[in-house]
Amino acid sequence: MEKDQRELEKPAEFTDPDVLYEELIAAIERYHPSDDTSLIHRAYMTAKNAHMDQKRKSGEPYIIHPLCVAIILADLELDKESIIAGLLHDVVEDTILTKEQIARVFGDDVALLVDGVTKLTNLTWTKDRLDIQAENLRRMFLAMSQDIRVILIKLADRLHNMRTLQHMKPEKQREKAQETLEIYAPLADRLGISRVKVELDDLALRYLEPKAYHEIEEKIEEMSQSKERVIESLVEKVQHLMNSEHIPSSVIGRRKHIFSIYKKMVSQNKSFDEIYDIFAVRVLVQDLKDCYAALGALHVNFTPLSERFKDYIARPKPNRYQSLHTTLIDRGGTLFEVQIRTYEMDKVAEYGIAAHWKYKEKAKGENPTVTGGEAEKMRWLRQILEWQREMPDSKEFLSGVRNELNPFTDMVYAFTPNGDVKTLPAGSTPIDFAYSIHSAVGNCMVGARVNARMVPLNYVIQNGDRVEILTSQNSRGPSRDWLKQAKSSQARNKINQWFKTELKEENIVRGKELLAAYAKSRGQDWGELNRPEYQEKVLRRYSMHDWDAVLATVGHGGIKEGQVVNRMIEERKRALAKQISDETVLANLEENNKESQIATLRRSGNGIVVKGIHDLAVHFSRCCAPVPGDEIVGFVTRGRGITIHRTDCINILSLPEIERARLITAEWQLPEGEENRYIATLRVVAHNRTGLLVDISRVFTERGLDVKAFNTRTSKQDIATMDVTFEIGSAEEIRALQDKLRQCEGIIDIERS
Repeated sequence: MEKDQRELEKPAEFTDPDVLYEELIAAIERYHPSDDTSLIHRAYMTAKNAHMDQKRKSGEPYIIHPLCVAIILADLELDKESIIAGLLHDVVEDTILTKEQIARVFGDDVALLVDGVTKLTNLTWTKDRLDIQAENLRRMFLAMSQDIRVILIKLADRLHNMRTLQHMKPEKQREKAQETLEIYAPLADRLGISRVKVELDDLALRYLEPKAYHEIEEKIEEMSQSKERVIESLVEKVQHLMNSEHIPSSVIGRRKHIFSIYKKMVSQNKSFDEIYDIFAVRVLVQDLKDCYAALGALHVNFTPLSERFKDYIARPKPNRYQSLHTTLIDRGGTLFEVQIRTYEMDKVAEYGIAAHWKYKEKAKGENPTVTGGEAEKMRWLRQILEWQREMPDSKEFLSGVRNELNPFTDMVYAFTPNGDVKTLPAGSTPIDFAYSIHSAVGNCMVGARVNARMVPLNYVIQNGDRVEILTSQNSRGPSRDWLKQAKSSQARNKINQWFKTELKEENIVRGKELLAAYAKSRGQDWGELNRPEYQEKVLRRYSMHDWDAVLATVGHGGIKEGQVVNRMIEERKRALAKQISDETVLANLEENNKESQIATLRRSGNGIVVKGIHDLAVHFSRCCAPVPGDEIVGFVTRGRGITIHRTDCINILSLPEIERARLITAEWQLPEGEENRYIATLRVVAHNRTGLLVDISRVFTERGLDVKAFNTRTSKQDIATMDVTFEIGSAEEIRALQDKLRQCEGIIDIERS
C-alpha cells in the first residue's frame, strides 16, 4: 500500500553538507544524460562560502537549506540551470553577492532565476505586512511569466521551509502555513505537480488544524491495519483481470493523503466514516486504448456506480491531469475507487509543468517561457498578471489571488456551442462563462441560452451544460449588478476594467466629487489637502504615475475615497506638527487636570461636561454629529477650543499617537426636564423606484422630525443615495428611526454620516 503520491527525497536533519552534496550529484546522475557537474560544484562552493557564518533557526549551517532545495529540484528531474539557481537562491537576499556577479559566473539565465525568487526586503517607503506580501507575490508572478522555472524553485524552497517549520515560533508557523495553503499548494496544483502539492497541503494542515490532522492520521492508521488485506485482495483481483484480458498493466493500491480527506469532510460536511475512497486501486497501462479497454473489463466484472464515473481523459483538468475515475462494488459488497491512466499520464500527474523542463539542455538563444499546450493550460497565470496591472490595492489583489487559487473551490465543466470545454468555479453564471471566452464577448452580452433554453443571467451553470452567449453591438456594456452575480475573480475583474476604461472621464469627475465630499464629512478643507506634497504619498502608495489615475480609480470604486483622504490628512498633520508647538496647549491641559476642575459648558443648553478644562469654547464636530446617548470624547484644538466627537469617529480612531495627548474626557449631563434637539445626518442607499422619496419622507413626517436638508442622487445603475439632515433628541431615537426606514421597500443600507 502506498500513499497518493510518492514523497520527495527527505534528507535527515543535521546531515553534513558535503554528504548532502553527494546525494544531490547522485540524484542528478540518475536522470541527466550529461556527467559534467563542474558548474553545479562551483555553485555549491559559492553558496557554501557566501552562507559560511549563517545559521538556520534549528542551529544547523544555512547551506543545508539551499542543498535540500536543490535535491528537491533534482528529484523533479529539472535542468541544471534550475538546480544551480536552487543552490544560489538566497545569496542575493542574504549575502553580499549581487545579481551581476552571479550572471558573470553562471550566466544570465541563472541570474534571472535567482532574482525572480529573491523577496523584496528593502522597500523605499513604509508598508504593512499585507503590502509586502502582495509586492512579493506580484514580483514572483511577473518572474513566472518570463520563466516558469522561478515558481518551481520557489515551491522547492517553500517545501523545505515547511518541512523544518517546527523550529519557528507558533505565530510564524501559522502565518507560513496559511500562506502555503492559500498560495503555494494551489500553485503546485495548477502546475500539476501533485508530488509537491500533497506534501505542502498536509504540512500546512498539521500547523493550522493540528487536532484534525492527528485525528485523521490515527484513524487512517487504524483502518490500514484492518483493511490492508482487503485492498491487497482487490489489487490481486484487478491485476488477474487485466492479465486475463491481455492488457499489459501495473496495479497498485494507494491511500488518499490527509488534507484531501479533510477537504472532503469539510466541503461535503461528512464524518471520517462517511468517506469511502480513502483506499483505492490505480491501474497503469501502456496507451490510451488500453485505458478504455481496462475500464470496460472492470465494468463487466464489477458493479459500477454510474454517478461516480469521471472521464478526465476526454476532459482533462486545467492542470493537464488525465485519468479515468470509477467507483465499483465487488461481489462481497466492498465499495472501492479505481483510477486508470497511462504511464505518461501518471508522470504528468506527478511532475506537471516540471516535466517540460526535465533534463532538457536549452538551445542557445531559446526563450525559456512555456509555449504551446503548456501555455494554453496556464491561462490562470495570465489572469493574475492582468490583475497586477489593474489592481493597485494590495488587499484587492491578494483577495483576487486567494479566490482564484482557493483549494476548497469546486469546479464545473460546461460546453460552448462548438463543444469546447470551459472550466469555471462552482456557482458560476452565464456572466462568468462569457468572460471566460473573451472580455469582448462579456462586454457585449445581452442574454444566454443554456441547453437551447433562454435563462436569466443569474442562472447557476451545472456540469455538462451547453451554454450559448447572445451578444449585440448595441449593448451598452456590463451592469454593476453583474459584479454581484459573477462568481469568478476573472469576470469581476474584467467588468471593473470596462468601467475604468469606458468611463474614465466620468470616473475622474466622480473621483474628485467623492474625495471632496469625504474630506468635508471629516471636517477637512479639501483645498488644503489637495496639494502636490500630499498627493505624492498617495501616488507612491498605489504605484500610480499621475493624479488623474488616482481620481479615476476612486471614481470606479477600485480604491475607497476614505483610504486616499485619510492618508492625505495624516501627511498634513505630520507637516503641521512640525510647524506648530504643542507646549502651551498641553501644559495648560496638564495643569487643569491636576486641579481636577470640571467646567459645565452650556453651549445653547446642550449640557456637555468636560473634565479638566475651563474657559474654552465647545463645538460639536460636523464629521460625526454626536447626540445624547453616544459615547463622546473632547479634543483640544489649536485656537478653536474643544470639539466633541463620538468615540467611534474615524477622526478619533485614526489620530496619530502624538495627537492623542489632546483627548479629554467628556460626557452628557442634560438638565432635568429640558428636551434639546441635535443635528444628525443619515445616508440611505436604496434601489431607485417610483415613490421611494415619498416613502422615506413619510417616515420622518410620521415621527415628527424636522428635516433640514435632503440631498439625493441616482447612479447609472439606478441606485439612489440620499443624505437626510434632521433634528433629533438622542441616539436611541436615531436607532429606532433606522429600524423604521429599513422596512421601506428596496433599502440596501442605512448609516450615520
